[in-house]
Amino acid sequence: MAVASAPQAHPLAAAYRLVAVVAALVLLMGLVLLVGESPTAVFSALIGGAFGTADQIGRVVNTLTVLLLCSAGLVFTFNAGLYNLGVEGQVTMGAIATTFTLRLLGDVLPAPLAIALSIAAGALGGVGWGLLAGVLKVYGRVSEIFAGLGLNFIAQGAAIYLVFGPWKRPGVASTSGTEPFGEHLWLGTFGRTEATPVGVALALASLLFTIVVMQRTYFGLRLRAVGHNPRAADILGVSSSRHLLGAFALCGVLAGVGGALQVVGNYHRLIPTISGGLGFLGLLVVMLAGFNALFVLPIAFFFSALNVGSLQLPLVLQRVDSSLSGVIQGVLVLAALIGRGLAQRRAGGTA
Repeated sequence: MAVASAPQAHPLAAAYRLVAVVAALVLLMGLVLLVGESPTAVFSALIGGAFGTADQIGRVVNTLTVLLLCSAGLVFTFNAGLYNLGVEGQVTMGAIATTFTLRLLGDVLPAPLAIALSIAAGALGGVGWGLLAGVLKVYGRVSEIFAGLGLNFIAQGAAIYLVFGPWKRPGVASTSGTEPFGEHLWLGTFGRTEATPVGVALALASLLFTIVVMQRTYFGLRLRAVGHNPRAADILGVSSSRHLLGAFALCGVLAGVGGALQVVGNYHRLIPTISGGLGFLGLLVVMLAGFNALFVLPIAFFFSALNVGSLQLPLVLQRVDSSLSGVIQGVLVLAALIGRGLAQRRAGGTA
C-alpha cells in the first residue's frame, strides 16, 4: 500500500470551531434555563440515562458501533466533495440483504457461518445502493443529494413493503417488524447487555481502516484532490470518476455492515425504521469532526450517549422532552459549520 503524508489543516479551523461550539453550549444552557430547568440537572439526567446501568451502557455501545461504521464511510465521501445523504438507504438495504440471507440460510447452515454470510450480504447490499447513487452522480449528472434522498425513499419503501407483505409476521403485519430470528442467529454479547463484541470489533476496525487510507495512502491523497478540484485532478491524471465511485462504494460497504448489525446484533429482525436515523447522525458527526477520521470516535461516542441518555429526560425532568437531544445535535453542528466558515473566510479559503 503506497504511503503519503496527509496535508495539515489550517490552525484557525480548529480554533474557530472550538469557539463556536463553546458559544453553542452557552446558548443551550440558556435554552434549558428558559424552560425552567437547571442545566446541571439536565446534564446529570443525560449521564444517568446513558451510563446508569449496564443495560444502558450496552445500548450506548450498540448505537456507537453502527454510528462509527456510518461515520467512517462518510469520511470518504465528504473528502471526495460529496454530500452522501443516501447513507440512510445504504444502511436499510444492508439490513434487507442481511434479513434475506438469514431467512434463506439461517436454518440450513451452522449459525456462525449463516451470521457471517448475512453480514457479508449486508455489505453487498450497502455497496450496491452506494454505487447506484455514484453512477447517478458520475454518469447521470444527478446531484448526490437528490439521488441519495430518492434512494432513501425507495429503500425505506422496500423495507415497509417486506415487513407488511412477503415477510410479515405469521397471521398479522406489525410495525414491530418481521418475526424475530432464533437466538442462535443473534450475535454474542458482553454479559447480559446488548453490546456485541463482533460489532465493536467491526466498528473499530472500520475506523482504523479509514484513518490509514485517508492519511497514509495515495488513494486518500487523490480522493482529497478530487474533492478539492475534480477538473484539476483529471488534468493531473487522477480519475475523478473512479475515485468518486470508490468513495461511494466504501461508504456503502460500511453503512451496509451497519445495517447488518442492526439486524443480527440489535433488533434481531427487520423493522420499518431499521436505520434509526444513525446514517443522518453520521453526517453530523463527520461535519463536526471536520471530515477528519481521527476525531470521529469521541464525537460519535458523545452523540451515542446523548441519544440513549435523552430517553430518560421526560422520566426524570417533567419539563424537558427527549427531543432536546435533537436540539443539542442541531445547534452543535450549526456552530461547527459557522466556525469552519469563519476560519475559511479568515484564512482565504484554506481552512
